[in-house]
Amino acid sequence: MKEIKVPELAESITEGTIAEWLVKVGDKVEKGDPVVELETDKVNVEVNAEVSGVLTEVVREEGDDVEVGDVIGKVSEEGEATADSPAPEATPKEEVKEEPKVEEKTEAAPPKEEVQEESSKHDVIASPAARKRARELNIDLSAITPRDPLGRVRPEDVDAAAKAANEPKAEAKPAKKEEPKSVEKTEFDKPVERVKMTRRRQTIANRLVEAQQTAAMLTTFNEVDLTNVMKLRSERKEKFVDKHGVKLGFMSFFTKAVVGALKDFPLLNAEIQGNEIVIKKFYDIGIAVSTDDGLVVPVVRDADRLDFAGVEREIANLGKKARDKALGLNDLQGGTFTITNGGTFGSMLSTPILNAPQVGILGMHNIQKRAVVMPDDSIEVRPMMYLALSYDHRIVDGKEAVQFLVRVKQLLEDPYDLLLEG
Repeated sequence: MKEIKVPELAESITEGTIAEWLVKVGDKVEKGDPVVELETDKVNVEVNAEVSGVLTEVVREEGDDVEVGDVIGKVSEEGEATADSPAPEATPKEEVKEEPKVEEKTEAAPPKEEVQEESSKHDVIASPAARKRARELNIDLSAITPRDPLGRVRPEDVDAAAKAANEPKAEAKPAKKEEPKSVEKTEFDKPVERVKMTRRRQTIANRLVEAQQTAAMLTTFNEVDLTNVMKLRSERKEKFVDKHGVKLGFMSFFTKAVVGALKDFPLLNAEIQGNEIVIKKFYDIGIAVSTDDGLVVPVVRDADRLDFAGVEREIANLGKKARDKALGLNDLQGGTFTITNGGTFGSMLSTPILNAPQVGILGMHNIQKRAVVMPDDSIEVRPMMYLALSYDHRIVDGKEAVQFLVRVKQLLEDPYDLLLEG
């Protein structure tokens, strides 16, 4: 009998949720075949069978939260997927009943502390060493603010929390007592439907709240006249497709304009680590993509080194991978600045939330024809778009933020130079 265990997923991922069993009890599996799909806070991962045989038992069901090393199923190497397959199923089931594991579970069930600890584990991304250290020091992982830009709790974060004075601990106790009140299920007289949040949605929710709580976030607005961008696209769209095999869209213009503005205002391409400002000399631009499972932000690497066709290809490729749930961790990590386009859904104006630890995000909106007063006082109908820049006021001053957005506007309103420079 071979156990199916949750494998090592990645350095920053130690747990997940069973999204779907790809085979059923009694099905024959070959070594290397995917048998179950795990949903993590970043990507979905398939777990492959380590041996050939028959799936005899599903230990953890779909929707269960699991950690690295947990046994989630069992494969019989000698089993056959035939009508006689119920016989081998009965044996392990009887053995499981007789194993002392059931006794251990009944003995371990009463302690509430372990249940609470298990619950908190699923809310925090932490290394195994950090979890062990937290248990030794009796530190609540969910109360620790990690210094890791990816939100991962490390042993040094636990030690730092342990060195804190006793006063914060005393203050934290009332908060813990109040939490169950907000978590208590409200009963309704009228029909409702309860749907468990996916792990990814929980992570998105936690990250967005954390960004608002830890950053001094402000938003500044401007509008851009897209007449010349639309004219240029109309003039070159056919030649562009013939030459590069990809359409010339709006996102390549905005990506290249953002890169140009970041070079002029580098603090918007930075992040805060402790008491240091880390100014990045590379331009990995995150492009927010909406999927059925929630918002993801795949990253266009080295956008400054790509031409317009390269940017369009990369965005199209990442968008397809996002919709097909094929994004890898490398596709999502390490962005330096983010662009989000609410205009695709008809948004006229919004205040985007920072994608921590980044300190800037540009919000695009829908294009509307509006009457615009020209320099000679004439009035023309122009395709206009509102732009929104949310920024972290801790390191970016209002002057820089406004000038950055003005620079983006200038580059988009004179796209011929942008195209040549790009």
